[in-house]
Amino acid sequence: MTTTPSTHAIYHGRSPVEVPAYTIPEAAQWLAVAPSTVRAWLLGQGGFRAVVEIADRDSKTLSFRNLVELHVLAAIRRKHKVSLQRVRKAVEFMERSLAVPHPLSSARMLTDGRDLLVEACGNYLNVSRKGQGEMRELLQAYLERIEHSPDGTPARLYPFTRKDVMHDPRSVVIDPLVEFGRPCLVATGIPTIEVADRYKAGESIDSIAADYGRQREQIEEAIRYELPAAA
Repeated sequence: MTTTPSTHAIYHGRSPVEVPAYTIPEAAQWLAVAPSTVRAWLLGQGGFRAVVEIADRDSKTLSFRNLVELHVLAAIRRKHKVSLQRVRKAVEFMERSLAVPHPLSSARMLTDGRDLLVEACGNYLNVSRKGQGEMRELLQAYLERIEHSPDGTPARLYPFTRKDVMHDPRSVVIDPLVEFGRPCLVATGIPTIEVADRYKAGESIDSIAADYGRQREQIEEAIRYELPAAA
């Protein structure tokens, strides 16, 4: 990822993609995955090793890259409630086959990586032929929410705001270079949590939209993302 000298200074010479910036509860909420699942994928469970190498194991904080990796793993979890051991085997197959570090967050996942992961799932997760087709379609929907830099590192993630992931608008973005990687309304830099807090405080959607100069629908998506029970 290409960054300016000032950006490197802010993050002490590290790429914003790799900086530990998120807690496990935050990742679970933003990706709509159970906290226990996120914790198991990052820290391991029941004697099995973790699937994703967390950015800072001591503080249990993850990086933007980790967030993208979990986003891809969530595609498997969504349709197939499989064991940590089997998911890890599928990821290890990906690592060997693509011969690139962090294959789940690599730009190559958009091409041959997708089919390799589906193949691995068929081998390790007992996915039927029909199930493989469904997984390929679902995985593609997840992969299309990731934008990469020219060097192949993840640059932006558009998390889902609705349960219907196949028809979910790109309303919210997580960009490590914007608001220190907090979820924002697309093309605005307006943190979704800020919108949700104003709504919880009693402000109407129309008044919030007017203050920010945004369409009502955008404000509704921010609220839906942060407060799914209120949608």
